[in-house]
Amino acid sequence: MINLKVALLLSTSLLALNIAFAEMPLDLTKAIEDYQHAQVQNDVVTLNRLVTDDFVLVNSDSSVQNKKSFLDDFNKPGFKMEPYVLEQKVEKVWGDAAVVGGIMLLKWTQDGKQQSRKLRIVYVWAKTDGHWQTTYAQLTRVPQ
Repeated sequence: MINLKVALLLSTSLLALNIAFAEMPLDLTKAIEDYQHAQVQNDVVTLNRLVTDDFVLVNSDSSVQNKKSFLDDFNKPGFKMEPYVLEQKVEKVWGDAAVVGGIMLLKWTQDGKQQSRKLRIVYVWAKTDGHWQTTYAQLTRVPQ
């Protein structure tokens, strides 16, 4: 499994070298679509498959979650995300590594309260044993 530090170092190094990026592979596009759908459906089984064991999520409030904490959110009674669309997409692929992100309006219900937030998000994806998984995600609030 690709190490998070190695993936981030690789991403940064390749950007610095201005290496040409490959187009989005169909299997990566499918994994991203499955990931987004699984979030909206609270499909923890699919999310578990699409997230590496060493997954790290940095939330917009700077809190950090690991895989277990991230998946636990989708098991909480009343937690529900609404479908979202990434705008101003960023898609960079280098063989078995990719950075995908953009801006989204995230809407969700938690503890009986509807919430929404405009966010810039970035995911680091890695292909291991023929399967794409996200290994890192970071959310940044977009000022209103």
